[in-house]
Amino acid sequence: MPIKISRQNLYLLILSVLLLIIVLLFSFNVLIPQGKNYREQKIVVLKQGNELQRYEMLHMQTLETLKELQAKNRHIIKALDTRFDPIRFEKQHRGFFHSLYLEEMSELSKDGFFQVYEVNTSSQIDSPLNFYSFLEAVNKSDWVIEIHFPIHFKRDEKRIESSFKMHVYNFSKELYENNITKQEPAEDGQTL
Repeated sequence: MPIKISRQNLYLLILSVLLLIIVLLFSFNVLIPQGKNYREQKIVVLKQGNELQRYEMLHMQTLETLKELQAKNRHIIKALDTRFDPIRFEKQHRGFFHSLYLEEMSELSKDGFFQVYEVNTSSQIDSPLNFYSFLEAVNKSDWVIEIHFPIHFKRDEKRIESSFKMHVYNFSKELYENNITKQEPAEDGQTL
């Protein structure tokens, strides 16, 4: 028995098969690769999100540590910005000595963002204990001072003459600004 299909049904059947073939081709050539790409990109975005979250936590911890250090070392940070004044230094520390003389400061070097000055100091004291009290007071002073050894002590009748060198460190905003402006941007747009 022959199957009788009307011309209309035959056209519909051919059209349906063609549409099915087009849909399958479209699915395999476009949708499935795009879906795979989408899944890969979603995994990458999740990894980046996790990494960003980890960096934000690290940033917050570092910021908290920075604030604690700034609060704890406020005196030292303030000392970096304070210009050294020899007259004020002599007035503050004259109580430890019978006499205290500072020679003229000479700029030793420009170390990074700091200006380093060398100060030659000579003094007269009654006992070495006064000198050690002076060292403690220098650690709490308004400047960043490094006392260099050797410290020369010489007995002169009832008093002890001492002489030593100090290096005074001052933060230089000019050096900082000059170093920042000298830096050129790298190829990727970041400064070196």
